[in-house]
Amino acid sequence: MFPKSTQAQFWMFENEGDLNILRSKTNVAYIESHKNEAPAGAGDGHFLTEQDEADVVFYFSVKMGEFCDKFKPPMPSYVKGTSSHYFKRFYLHNSVMNYHPKEILVTAVYLACKVEEFNVSMQQFIANVQGNQERATKIILNNELLLMQELQFHLTVHNPFRAVEGLLIDIKTRCDSVHSVDSFRPEIQTFLDSVFLTDACMIYAPSQIALAAVIHAASRQKQNLDSYVTESLFGEQGEEAILHIITCVRNIRVMVKNIPDPTPNIKTLCTRLEQCRNQDNNPDSLAYKRKLEELVDEDALLLEDHTPSNQQARMDSCSQA
Repeated sequence: MFPKSTQAQFWMFENEGDLNILRSKTNVAYIESHKNEAPAGAGDGHFLTEQDEADVVFYFSVKMGEFCDKFKPPMPSYVKGTSSHYFKRFYLHNSVMNYHPKEILVTAVYLACKVEEFNVSMQQFIANVQGNQERATKIILNNELLLMQELQFHLTVHNPFRAVEGLLIDIKTRCDSVHSVDSFRPEIQTFLDSVFLTDACMIYAPSQIALAAVIHAASRQKQNLDSYVTESLFGEQGEEAILHIITCVRNIRVMVKNIPDPTPNIKTLCTRLEQCRNQDNNPDSLAYKRKLEELVDEDALLLEDHTPSNQQARMDSCSQA
């Protein structure tokens, strides 16, 4: 299923370099379109750099994980995984200066709950949000369609969790040298939580990430899965396939190992973000409120044009003519 999915066709990339090129273009495009809004003499220093944006997205990715972990009722792991996919995809083609991550974060989680059929009402969902819950409700409802559009309505996400279960069953069945396989689960979950803080889910297939998680957990338990991988799992596919999967697993584990600490100047970055963000998309700005009023006025005009009384009046005027 995965090779033919929209995820595989539209949201998988060769390496981190390809992803960074897209993000750089997004950053440059925003600055170019808003440079006239910068204060006199501020220049490009008014805006966030590509690295600044990456630091902000990473910080809010961590916050998303914490939000999902604390969610009541308890949230399934695959909902958290889907949320992360949505969040990362959104900021490939959108700058944090255009749409603030704290607003897209809750919208991504809410949409993932619906898509993954984790049935919580808006009231239940919002009860998990700190601060002004009425404002948060409006933000989610106003951004939900935007998020789906930016995802190109590719909402089905293949997460590694099902592949993990298949691997654990297979190891129990075909690998007598490995014991207490279920004891791997805590380490697997920790590893996958970390994976979603990297770009691995947009470079490697869910099955490859699952295998990396299981091998990592086994190594933490001082157990070796080398013979299982090279003989039972890929033995019939030849040395090239074995070398490929070993390279993928190694790269995924390196990405997790190299996850940076959140930048210490995140408060400064968030302050700068408030100053350079697109005010048309800031729910607290006058520009945003004016835009909403204009949309409401347009909807009212469209409604008037399609009311039966107006249609009848037009017909009457035509008959009189």
